[in-house]
Amino acid sequence: MSLVIPNLLSVITFLPLAGALVILVLRAISRKDDEAAIDTNAKWISLWTTLATLALSMVMLLGFDRTTTDYQFVEKIHWFGPLSYHLGIDGISILFVALTAFLMPLCILASWTSIKTRLVEYMIAFLILETLVIGVFTALDLFLFYVFFEGGLVPMFLIIGIWGGKNRIYAAYKFFLYTLLGSVLMLAAMLYMVNVAGTSSIPELSKFAFAENAQPWLWFAFFASFAVKMPMWPVHTWLPDAHVEAPTAGSVMLAGILLKLGGYGFIRFNLPMFPQASEMFTPFVLALSVIAIVYTSLVAWRQTDIKKLIAYSSVAHMGFVTMGIFAGNQAGIQGAVYQMISHGIISGALFLCVGVVYDRMHTREISFYGGLTNLMPHYAFVFLLFTMANVGLPGTSGFVGEILTMTGVYQASTWTALIAASGVIWSAVYALNLFKNVMYGPVTNPKLDGIKDLNARETLIFVPLVAGTLLLGIYPAFIFDFTTVSVDALVGVYQAAIGG
Repeated sequence: MSLVIPNLLSVITFLPLAGALVILVLRAISRKDDEAAIDTNAKWISLWTTLATLALSMVMLLGFDRTTTDYQFVEKIHWFGPLSYHLGIDGISILFVALTAFLMPLCILASWTSIKTRLVEYMIAFLILETLVIGVFTALDLFLFYVFFEGGLVPMFLIIGIWGGKNRIYAAYKFFLYTLLGSVLMLAAMLYMVNVAGTSSIPELSKFAFAENAQPWLWFAFFASFAVKMPMWPVHTWLPDAHVEAPTAGSVMLAGILLKLGGYGFIRFNLPMFPQASEMFTPFVLALSVIAIVYTSLVAWRQTDIKKLIAYSSVAHMGFVTMGIFAGNQAGIQGAVYQMISHGIISGALFLCVGVVYDRMHTREISFYGGLTNLMPHYAFVFLLFTMANVGLPGTSGFVGEILTMTGVYQASTWTALIAASGVIWSAVYALNLFKNVMYGPVTNPKLDGIKDLNARETLIFVPLVAGTLLLGIYPAFIFDFTTVSVDALVGVYQAAIGG
């Protein structure tokens, strides 16, 4: 099926950008006094563009050969010097492209009625963001990767800074500066790598043996950028602020996709390109990971804002990801990839759940709510399902990733696995405590009288998320069929390089 659509990866990557340009053109030729029609056109064009991108990503999944480690759907056009327009996907990156395409139409639908101002610019920002994020996962040229990686800062900065809450300017600048400063070191490392290796091709750089005395510096330069993006403790403090101030769809993209750029970077760069340094820094990363799991779980437990609680929960879950990646074995890396895909669905759904009640009552304070099960039974069911998935209930996707990462890290460090296991208990404490306070008990707040249950649009948003959470929990082979060959090859290269 890949032969049916020439340059399929370029089409998938830049189709959202084309949709943004169509919106701009239509606004330019529309009557200036007909803002309602312009906004309606922007919403429908955005929705159909993202649905078309999702459909093409399904074509890509169906046409993908799961038996080879080679990059597929490869496109390469030489630019100048060592630089080239080089796209391709393997069994790991294809899943993140599909996840991005899956979540974006849901973000558009979630914003359908809640965004009242500058709707055209809002939709354009999301479409540009989708192009840049997909570009990160498809780029096989070092500097092309950097352009997409850093470019995603701009639309997300605008989404938080323009359509966010009352402290949106502070949160937007904090998000921008944290992530930008980390990436300056990565750019310097990239320049050195291209100068030494004579190529900017990521597949070729993965096979290049960098000097052992240079590896720690290169490793740390990439780590500084990806650790902020994850975010890892202690450079995680931008995330709760960004989540609290971002609009609902912005939080979905932050938790569902943008946090995964860091984990993807570790898998694509740190482990295969700097294996000796990765082994040397593994105790350091495992220590940061368990601190993140335990500390941010305890912080989440004491939050009074629902969004901030879920944000700290995300930091804890990303601790499992970094722990699994740097375990350096098959179970750990498989679990890390699975955890990232699963967390993208579950955390996105939880932020959408918060958005449902926020759109109605315009507050996220836990103390404001109580007894919602009596008033919103369908909503309570959906919230319960995703809360249990977030805790890691067997039968949901959250269980598979956590158990695999702990299995992998147990082989590398028993104590790390034992401490991390306590994070599963703490996640149950804060998540179930949140559910109890919001959903159970009598309705004591008279302001909740008349609150409406899920409407048809909101139900339509949650159905695919529920299906995805249960499908991946019951049939994890759906993910493993894609990742196994690529992960086995990565582990083989890494273990061979460190003499394992």
